[in-house]
Amino acid sequence: MHKLLTDNPGQKMLMLGNEAIARGAIEAGVAFTASYPGTPSSEISLNFFQMSKESDLYFEYSINEKVSVEVSAAAANCGVRSMCVMKHVGMNVAADALLTLAYIGVTGGMVILTADDPFMFSSQNEQDNRYYGKLAGLPVLEPSSVAEAKEMTKQAFELSEALGEPVILRTTTRINHSTGVVELGDITERKTKGDFIKDPMRCVTVPAVSRGLHVKLLANLAKAEEIACTSPMNRVDGEGTLGIIVNGVSYSYVKDGLKDLGATDKVKVLRLGFSNPLPKELVLGFIKGCEKVLVVEEGEPFMEEAVKAVAQENGLTLPICGKGEHLFSRLYEFDPKMVRNIMASCFELAPVPSQSVDTSNVPEIPNRPPNLCAGCSHRATFYAVKQATQGMDVIFPSDIGCYTLGFMPPLSTGDFVLCMGASTSTSAGFSTVTDKKVISFVGDSTFFHSGIMGLMNAVFNNHNFTLVILDNRITGMTGHQPNPGVDMDEMGFEGYNSIDIEGLVKAAGVKHVSVVRPYNLKKSIAAIKEAVEFEGVSVVIAKEKCTLYAKSLKQLTGKKFQVNPDKCKNHRDCIDTIACPAFTTEGGRVRINEEMCAGCAICAQICPENAILPVKK
Repeated sequence: MHKLLTDNPGQKMLMLGNEAIARGAIEAGVAFTASYPGTPSSEISLNFFQMSKESDLYFEYSINEKVSVEVSAAAANCGVRSMCVMKHVGMNVAADALLTLAYIGVTGGMVILTADDPFMFSSQNEQDNRYYGKLAGLPVLEPSSVAEAKEMTKQAFELSEALGEPVILRTTTRINHSTGVVELGDITERKTKGDFIKDPMRCVTVPAVSRGLHVKLLANLAKAEEIACTSPMNRVDGEGTLGIIVNGVSYSYVKDGLKDLGATDKVKVLRLGFSNPLPKELVLGFIKGCEKVLVVEEGEPFMEEAVKAVAQENGLTLPICGKGEHLFSRLYEFDPKMVRNIMASCFELAPVPSQSVDTSNVPEIPNRPPNLCAGCSHRATFYAVKQATQGMDVIFPSDIGCYTLGFMPPLSTGDFVLCMGASTSTSAGFSTVTDKKVISFVGDSTFFHSGIMGLMNAVFNNHNFTLVILDNRITGMTGHQPNPGVDMDEMGFEGYNSIDIEGLVKAAGVKHVSVVRPYNLKKSIAAIKEAVEFEGVSVVIAKEKCTLYAKSLKQLTGKKFQVNPDKCKNHRDCIDTIACPAFTTEGGRVRINEEMCAGCAICAQICPENAILPVKK
């Protein structure tokens, strides 16, 4: 049995933050779940996916985040508790549905999990999704610990049903990927079937209806503010004339910092877990008793600006600090030392000297630049493209996935990366306004997510570029989640269909389509040359299962390779052109780490001396 289905209230369990969130949803009786995978949220989806095999919980990997909101919204409007999960940039995709769903509302609890990524550990920006709550007029909840993440998920469902609105549960990487002790609670019985009651004056958002729905939304927002003012998710700790207003994981940094500074009796803290709408009366009562206030929040000055507005509206002139020079930055994550030092400086407290660990006897850690895995088929495809376009002036738009790492030398096949699916659309722009050849890359999952639209646009408008679809048979970057092109039988799931990318591309009107097996370099190079010479939109589908996924299925059958030192002339074409991490050097000579070698044989095909041979056992 999956550990998150354990029905033993009171038992304590060590959980990842994302596991705690999934468990909170289970305890709340969630019955319908949907997601498009994205780090740092991916483990929530994975746990739902696994639990759906062992229970009556419904889970789907939706084709993109907008679809996940839409299917969940339908379920929630049948009275079934629903949850959709995404990373922060996924909210940009989902926003079209989200902002109007706020007007319609829900009849069953619906929670939308957005996992923000300060410091961009795995993302292309640091956007602060609290602003989506303000933009849509929806409540935003922010847990400060792993244990609280579970409890707040449950509270989010209750709040959603009390208001008749979706609730945004906003986390950050530090909560999602921390581990903590969580106490199990009772599991609410799931209601997996509901009924949709027709109500066009609520559910059909033509302008005449939406005008009235906007009035209702603002009334719900006012009701949410009243709830926030008395919610236990918002609380005041300590006493003093100095005040701190804080949210999320920074609350832990503040508590530790005040203890280190010996200032727990001088500084009181308002923790906002129910952060949007701002509980103005609670904030006003807090700041009235303060001589100075410091707002501690990662990301944008979301709370700071709102708190300053409350002060101004009520004629208060106390200093309210947050972002600024010598204060907190809008960049990256916070850490305990940073928060402690800024609190000390702002409140003129005696600083605590930091004692650095002596690392003089520790050898320097070698740099490990990001790299595609040993045997990755994307490396073979990039090499083939470079060989097929030698001497040409080429622009390489790329997309979001493992293959984005192709921008690194020596492959150097990534010139422009914007967002999911943009490779196809940006290729159209580049090919129209330049005379350069354009060859773009998109993964199979990203193609289904949003790349297909740009391709259809290119066919309709008769653009001229080559799209290489890197079909590695799985969603690789976020941990081997399925997509519509995956064979679900291999994953142990029945009842799914599979969409053929080649057929889909041809149906979209592409006239020149070829499928290659990238480990066969000679044929791949020839096919790519033909595609590049074609006038109009051409597509090459590089079809080879992700090496790590194939290994997990015990499908790696290739032989290991080694360098024959008698034949090797040390030209280093193998290292200098494909940079496979299985290569190393010993005494200035090239070697292959057999433990890392995946047996793809790419290096053997490019060695000018045929010095790379299968290992003889």
